[in-house]
Amino acid sequence: MENELSAHYPLTAAQTDSYQKNGYIKLKNVLSATVLQQYGQIISELVQARNKQDKPLAGRTTYGKAFLQITNLWEFSDAVILFCFSKRLGRIAAELMQVDGVRMFHDQALFKEPGGGFTPWHADQFYWPLSNNNSITAWIPLQAVPLEMGPLAFCIGSQNILTHRDLAISDDSEQVIGRSLKDYPKDETPYDLGEVSFHSGWTFHRAGPNTTDQMRAVMTIIYMEDGMKVAEPKSQNQQRDLERWLPGAKVGAVIDTPLNPVIYNRTKP
Repeated sequence: MENELSAHYPLTAAQTDSYQKNGYIKLKNVLSATVLQQYGQIISELVQARNKQDKPLAGRTTYGKAFLQITNLWEFSDAVILFCFSKRLGRIAAELMQVDGVRMFHDQALFKEPGGGFTPWHADQFYWPLSNNNSITAWIPLQAVPLEMGPLAFCIGSQNILTHRDLAISDDSEQVIGRSLKDYPKDETPYDLGEVSFHSGWTFHRAGPNTTDQMRAVMTIIYMEDGMKVAEPKSQNQQRDLERWLPGAKVGAVIDTPLNPVIYNRTKP
């Protein structure tokens, strides 16, 4: 399984062009059922152990109903390190962004509970004090995700839309961004087992509710270009993310902290 996580996943020029044009791509057969089963069990057990949410769904905010969010699992498990530091996934991220290499920004388990609510429209990079747009998220379902379970949905080409980038994920972002995107094409399709999507930091996306009686277990890995610099935080959200995910990094300096190792770089051994 470690060999699989290091093996090259060959991308076609058409796939890279599609990502550049549309701001996301869904790729089949990125990970095998065996890898997903083994690491999925480890990740699920760690999510359960570290989950501090004790309110029933009905008593939570829209954000709280959307998913259980447990961050940087790699800091707590050697097995999760193998998964999150996968050169297979990191190389895909670098090649899609057309950069030499990527560093870890952070990871997040996003588990949408049975009966869990929708995830509002938003763009991830609203939260991140990064100097350019070369960030990308791998959205890795640990099982197949039918429509009823709330797969990630994308507004196609929305990484080029400059309006409403100042909205945090909320009821407000769902309504305001949703209205602004009503005439743009969307992709809301199921995920097969082993299918992984990659989306740009500025691509608008959302997810529907989980109307099944099963947990929607998803692991995400957020990468940034190797060579990314810290931008001056524009909000308290960005200041918090600077302190949490980029500890010790200085505004204007290239990011190189113990929490942000190089995952893949074609120019380095």
